[in-house]
Amino acid sequence: LQPDGKILAGGDFTVIGGGPRNPMVRLHPDGSVEEGFDPSADGTVFAVVVQPDGKILVGGQFTSIGGQTRNRIARLNVDGSLDTDFDPDADGAVHTLGVQPDGKILLGGVFGMVGGQPRHRIARLHADGSLDADFDPEANGAVHTLALQADGKILAGGQFTSIAGEAQNHIARLNADGTPDETFTPIFFREWGNHVIKTLLVQPDGKILIGGDFSSFEGQSP
Repeated sequence: LQPDGKILAGGDFTVIGGGPRNPMVRLHPDGSVEEGFDPSADGTVFAVVVQPDGKILVGGQFTSIGGQTRNRIARLNVDGSLDTDFDPDADGAVHTLGVQPDGKILLGGVFGMVGGQPRHRIARLHADGSLDADFDPEANGAVHTLALQADGKILAGGQFTSIAGEAQNHIARLNADGTPDETFTPIFFREWGNHVIKTLLVQPDGKILIGGDFSSFEGQSP
């Protein structure tokens, strides 16, 4: 949702509102399609995030957007045109994006390289798209979702069993520098098998909502 009430949507569609859109669209608050906005990606869009300056970060499985080559991550100007100065390049799908208060960009997915450097499923970029060399937690499985806490700590969820060198099943919390937060140890996830966390949301009171492919935790059925 943009500050002006317009709605950005991405996915795997080719038609929306009765007209062609590949697979990203901007809607007016009443749900009608904004005709002038049509970046056109050649693959699935998994993540869309609006920066404070109005520019739009896009992550997915595409290799082209806005008529130019962009591998799985891109940034659009407010009007939907491609930000040609931003080209980090990931070698695998980007499933989730986040923008920190300092402008740095978090991304998670199934990639092994970002910006020409090894980064296993989680990475951080500077605002200009260059790789943050000091941030390299490394997960051993897909990172599907990221969420930022008010204190700067980073929540990650997915299909991993290890992140930042620590055994963590499917959900973890990192300090701002990418090191593991040793105080965050949800026992019910440590014993899980082949389950997946698909989405995370931090409430205003600091509590954490989780969703995904699971049917119970701590002996309870959610």
